[in-house]
Amino acid sequence: MPSVNTLDGAFLLAGRVLFAALFAYSARGHIQRHPQYVGIATGKLPIAFLAGVPTGLYLILASVSLIAGIWPDIGSLMIAAFLLPATLLFHPFWTVSDPAARRTQEGGFYRNLTLIGAALALFALFAAAGHVPFAVTGPAFNLR
Repeated sequence: MPSVNTLDGAFLLAGRVLFAALFAYSARGHIQRHPQYVGIATGKLPIAFLAGVPTGLYLILASVSLIAGIWPDIGSLMIAAFLLPATLLFHPFWTVSDPAARRTQEGGFYRNLTLIGAALALFALFAAAGHVPFAVTGPAFNLR
């Protein structure tokens, strides 16, 4: 695989920041509205408490990993690991009978599915390219 030059790295950094910003913003909500998130997760997660502050801290860690480039492949996998249960447990559109609510849940489901794809693509990029410009460390995994 060809190496990543400085211009490529600048575009990749911009993409990392924009992608991770969504999860950093979401982290704020999980932390500030902990009781609300725990209430939503009750009955959907075995330990509903995890939906609040712990998830917020997890998302901050994943976002920092991606933005700073500290094992950004791990940060990408962390985002995918967060999104998988969030997609399946919190957007089960197939169980909703009201057409408007079903469309809303279906939109959330497919949005998250798309974000999982982006996170996995970033993982593959980092793990295959090795150390990229504007990253503190190289990847933890090597797919070359």
